[in-house]
Amino acid sequence: PKVFLVFFDWDKYNITPEGQQIIALAAQQYKSGGSVKLQVTGYTDLSGSAGYNQRLSERRANAVANALAALGVARSDMVVTGRGMNDPRVPTAPGVREPQNRRVEIVFP
Repeated sequence: PKVFLVFFDWDKYNITPEGQQIIALAAQQYKSGGSVKLQVTGYTDLSGSAGYNQRLSERRANAVANALAALGVARSDMVVTGRGMNDPRVPTAPGVREPQNRRVEIVFP
């Protein structure tokens, strides 16, 4: 699978200019590859409560999905989920603000 990573500032779900560039590349990949189902999955670092981070990860995933849709990716081709603090990219102790864990993964099959 091909994976595009969009990173976020701490406790934020707004897309940075760098993130927008990654999303544009993913939208280009979608358009050139025909109709495929994308996984758009949000994650957080291990600071904050599990419930709060679950909601934040969902907001991040939805922000990326909205940006993809604005670039022509069909909503029906996206599976959008939030995983909260689960599956950290960089394992850390609880409470650590690890930037690599604050992300949305756009995964092509």
